[in-house]
Amino acid sequence: MSTIPQGGFEMSEAMSAALARNWWLIALRGVLGILFGIVAFLVPGATILSLVLLFSAYMLVDGVFAIAAAVRAAQAHERWGWLLLEGLANIACGVIAFLLPGLTVLVFVLLIAAWALISGGFMLAAAFRLHIDHGRWWLALGGLISIVYGVLLVIAPMTGAVVLTWWLGAYALVFGIALLVLAFKLRGRAATA
Repeated sequence: MSTIPQGGFEMSEAMSAALARNWWLIALRGVLGILFGIVAFLVPGATILSLVLLFSAYMLVDGVFAIAAAVRAAQAHERWGWLLLEGLANIACGVIAFLLPGLTVLVFVLLIAAWALISGGFMLAAAFRLHIDHGRWWLALGGLISIVYGVLLVIAPMTGAVVLTWWLGAYALVFGIALLVLAFKLRGRAATA
């Protein structure tokens, strides 16, 4: 298998060919991501639990598609390990979210709150060790903002869940669009090959 050095990384021609042949799987993943993002923006507050279930279904379907891509790559004697691990992780995440949707929302928001509080505290501690002319106050400001965000999530986790739903929707839209663009580029490469 020949490889082409590209920007410090090696890109396998076989992997590129496999992606080009399976461009429609990537396009389908992109469409599902865009649909999920639209739903997240249109009805965030009233359907937070429903969005967890929709996210669960998305993760299950995406996991199945990733495993299908891994099987196809394995049959063609191409690299498949990372695709299989991605698929299994997506399915596991989807099952947990489906079985415990309310708890999933609350735990997710509180986990982000804990991360914001801890990272904000570390940023503040680091700010006082940084020289003033190296941006001490910017680092301190970032730490304070992170701590305030964490406190707000702890005080009002369901409001935080709505905002996180919007962020998740934005991510899904951008991710879906990126996958669609990639899929059509791959489709063009597959047509010319």
